[in-house]
Amino acid sequence: MEKETKYNFRKLWYRLVDLDMTKQELADKAGVSVSSLAKLKKGHTLSYDRMKRICDAVEVEDFKDIMEEM
Repeated sequence: MEKETKYNFRKLWYRLVDLDMTKQELADKAGVSVSSLAKLKKGHTLSYDRMKRICDAVEVEDFKDIMEEM
């Protein structure tokens, strides 16, 4: 059985603070659900499309700017 890779999204949460943006505002701007953001909080990733929309919403170009492998 292959172990699922977990990620830390601490950089994303810090970015929200820098932008003075709530998780609800991020969800609305990125077109994702708050429950999708909860998955990130647990260390899971989302589809490429959703992750790209989140990056666009917080004005970063690369996924590595909002996540780190645990």
